[in-house]
Amino acid sequence: MTPIAAVIFDLGGVVLGSPLHAIAAYERDLGIPDGFVNRVVADTAPAGAWSRLERGELTLEAFYPAFEMDCAAAGNSISAREMLACMQAASLPRRRMLAALDAIRSRGLKTAALTNNWATQDPGGGTEPLRGLFDVFVESSVVGLRKPDPRIYAYACQELGVQPSQAVFLDDIGSNLKPARAMGMTTLKVEDADAALEELAEILGFPLGNQ
Repeated sequence: MTPIAAVIFDLGGVVLGSPLHAIAAYERDLGIPDGFVNRVVADTAPAGAWSRLERGELTLEAFYPAFEMDCAAAGNSISAREMLACMQAASLPRRRMLAALDAIRSRGLKTAALTNNWATQDPGGGTEPLRGLFDVFVESSVVGLRKPDPRIYAYACQELGVQPSQAVFLDDIGSNLKPARAMGMTTLKVEDADAALEELAEILGFPLGNQ
């Protein structure tokens, strides 16, 4: 087995609280079908408003009406601005993930963030406070590629200076893991953060901080 040299983390739903949970709560509040928003995102990719936002092709102000039109065409009305505010409120760092990042780097392994995101107008907000936790920080809105495009995984490995077979990748969305696995990465789906970190510790062969 090729020794692991780097660990690549998704942000929302892995290092941070889950935006998927926030979307689900928003759907329940509106009384629209569970999973509706994610189906719209998937069904309109790669040309839909959500995909274009995450590739940096739309500003937030342009995204709001465009995504609302995508949702309306699929049969339900939403406020994209309100939904993104709910997602932002849920995106708090998970302390055990932060401890794991420290433990990984202290052992000499590299770390990367690989996130589908959008540009923020707040220079001190968004992903800025997290950058110092990682050796490499790959944002879809900056590089113009988004998961699950295989090119963004290749880009992350290139920036880390590792082969895919030397990397572990954690994400909370299964379709984002498939291309990474096909390239040779070890992949972990994060449904429960503590369980995922226990599995990661087994792969790496050392403990990953306190509970």
